[in-house]
Amino acid sequence: MQKRRVVVTGLGLISPCGTGVEKSWEALVRGQSGVGPITLFDASALDCRIAGEVKDFKVEDHIERREARRMDRFAHFAVVASDMALEDSGLQVTPENAERIATIIGSGIGGITSLEETFRRTLEKGPDRISPFFVLQMIINMAPGYVSLRHGLKGPSWAPNSACSTSAHAIGEAMRGIQRGDFDVAVAGGAEAPISLLGVGGFAAMQALSLRNDAPHAASRPFDADRDGFVLAEGSGMLVLEELEHARARGARIHAELTGYGASADAYHVTAPAPEHEGAQRSMRAALQDAALRPADIGYINAHGTSTDVGDLMETQGIHRVFGDAARSVAVSSTKSMTGHMNGAAGAAEAVISILALTRGLLPPTINLERLDPRISLDCVPNTARPAQVDAVMSNSFGFGGTNVSLIFRRLIP
Repeated sequence: MQKRRVVVTGLGLISPCGTGVEKSWEALVRGQSGVGPITLFDASALDCRIAGEVKDFKVEDHIERREARRMDRFAHFAVVASDMALEDSGLQVTPENAERIATIIGSGIGGITSLEETFRRTLEKGPDRISPFFVLQMIINMAPGYVSLRHGLKGPSWAPNSACSTSAHAIGEAMRGIQRGDFDVAVAGGAEAPISLLGVGGFAAMQALSLRNDAPHAASRPFDADRDGFVLAEGSGMLVLEELEHARARGARIHAELTGYGASADAYHVTAPAPEHEGAQRSMRAALQDAALRPADIGYINAHGTSTDVGDLMETQGIHRVFGDAARSVAVSSTKSMTGHMNGAAGAAEAVISILALTRGLLPPTINLERLDPRISLDCVPNTARPAQVDAVMSNSFGFGGTNVSLIFRRLIP
């Protein structure tokens, strides 16, 4: 039986570079950083006082105020980015197709801000001040729950969680569900709102964050010799995935075809990647095999590229192992240099960006790349976006616990 083909018909993106696909994309190709001083809480007691906040997002512009108050910020992002993706897709949800539309949306951390605020209020004023909506604000599966409720999507609804690979897993598993025939359409992606005392403080305690408080725009610097850690960020990325003939039958605009999904586990260490990123090698090879492509067919890689010393180096070594001679010619950039690291939302956000690079013939840069780490021998698209016509792109996502995902998108061919 021939495998059902999966295409992308809708895109939604909320990032520190802007609310909406176009606003984010325009900032990214200009090489404009969305990182700045933290304003969402008082970070003065922390060593790290910078983050990638979505400063132009006003929830009341998108969600009725009473409803929004019952939701955590990560769910706000999930709902609004899903609205964008569904609008972009032109899909009309009807009683006839609702049960064939899935909602697969994850988050790495979920409602940490609501957890903090509720705990603080409970200590100050007692347990009778706990909101009846507290649990709903905190748990991750309320992101797909609210989206399915808002749009009447009655297919499978669930929330993966795999740290920084979360939303890439969501996209890959949605692809598999469509291929199996479990459903015809899926809203898939992730959302994250971790900019809080515990969120920033926790990663800072791991010594994982950049401490360039005086130069926030220059703090996220993947592949640069002077990188000193990643920048925590918030936002959401969403895709509408659809079975090809279903999309064609309704005359949908098709952005790209999702042809490759590879996933693996390092089984090595809770935070450090395996030597030469062996686990990532396996996810990249699996994605290439799934897509029936050779390494030389990939024109652009959106790297996980968090701006940590070990992570960037290991990903580079993994790419060289998998791509061989083609590693020296493929363009590789990390848009986390501009967005910061959106944790569980990063994979889907970067999938959106990779698709735009494919369809618009412009590769976003790695900014703040002033002095390439001499141990890294890749074309990292330094500082300036590059016009390039490519036929296939890969997006990598790796997470704590040794979890790895690679996705491949390509131009639709008959």
